[in-house]
Amino acid sequence: MFKRLTKAALAACVILPSIAAAGDLDEMTPEQLLPLAQKEGSVTIFSLSSRIAKIEKAFEETYPGVDLIGLDMSSTKQIARLEAEQQAGIHAVDVLYIADTPVVFTKLLQAKRVSNYVPPRVTGEIDDRYKVPLLAQRLSTKVLMYNEAAFPNGSPINNLWQLTDPEWRGRVLMVDPSQRGELLDLLTEIALHSDEMSKAYQAHFGKEIEVDPDVQGAGEQFIKDLFANDLILVPNSDVLNKSIGDINAKEPPVGFGTYSDRRDNKKEGWALQVANKVEPANGILFPAILTIADKAPHPAAARLLIDFMFGDDTPSGGPGFEPFNVPGDYATRETIAGHPDSVKLEDLQAWTIDPQKTAAARGRIADLIITLQ
Repeated sequence: MFKRLTKAALAACVILPSIAAAGDLDEMTPEQLLPLAQKEGSVTIFSLSSRIAKIEKAFEETYPGVDLIGLDMSSTKQIARLEAEQQAGIHAVDVLYIADTPVVFTKLLQAKRVSNYVPPRVTGEIDDRYKVPLLAQRLSTKVLMYNEAAFPNGSPINNLWQLTDPEWRGRVLMVDPSQRGELLDLLTEIALHSDEMSKAYQAHFGKEIEVDPDVQGAGEQFIKDLFANDLILVPNSDVLNKSIGDINAKEPPVGFGTYSDRRDNKKEGWALQVANKVEPANGILFPAILTIADKAPHPAAARLLIDFMFGDDTPSGGPGFEPFNVPGDYATRETIAGHPDSVKLEDLQAWTIDPQKTAAARGRIADLIITLQ
């Protein structure tokens, strides 16, 4: 018994300093976090972007002794997995790199399944609107994309209502919004901008819109007409990008994708380009969030990773941010320069989502989509 008590006491001596430090983790510098993170040994992140593989390599080179385990999965799958694990009493993930903020704010944050952390090193370089209720690392997109090799004079679409014309029947693509929450957010945002969609209808067709009795407003009418025009739903962005962007395609479709996927044009043989001059908008801007899971098993390493993913003090953000410093991604940290080949944020004709308004409306749009599929 004496030996067991001695071992327990020794263990307590080792554990107590970490416990005492845990309450101060949010205020620690990377230099202070590192030895604690090295004791923890690893950190696990669910990531909406496959670029987490590049972050993994750079992070482990910068902070030896901390193994980064990056799991690439959609925001929808992250939410479902985190809820299922925590309900089962499992706390295996440390950090979520996630979008679909209307669901994250309502289902995860309100239920205290995640918590906010803003690295002290960069807090003065990020606008307040990107720091609460959860920290946004960058703004991403779901916008109309086209093939610039097939259409060298620019986008064939300058008004969203063109996508409902017979010319584009079966030639408009979208990842299934029931599988990717960002696409459901896109359709919800279109519905929320009913007045603008009504004006765009009149500009395109030369007459006032007549809204069917089973939908509410011009935005929902657009969604209905788009599905009726044989909108093609694809399983993932890889299929969408190849279908739209194939550099050898003669009459390629257009579709709602991620602007930053242009980064792979040369490697994949694509000719993806954003259709920016589109009335009333070409899609949406939404925040990509970094947040800490409740009862994260590696709390110091989690904070060290989030700090790292905001980049260093160079204009490109260095190895912690460079994988995201591509055309179509927009850093929230003001010291990081926009990519020179990207449409400037202020010139991008996309709506910025309001997560609260989107959350309140997306249930109706989800139900509408079910009736249209």
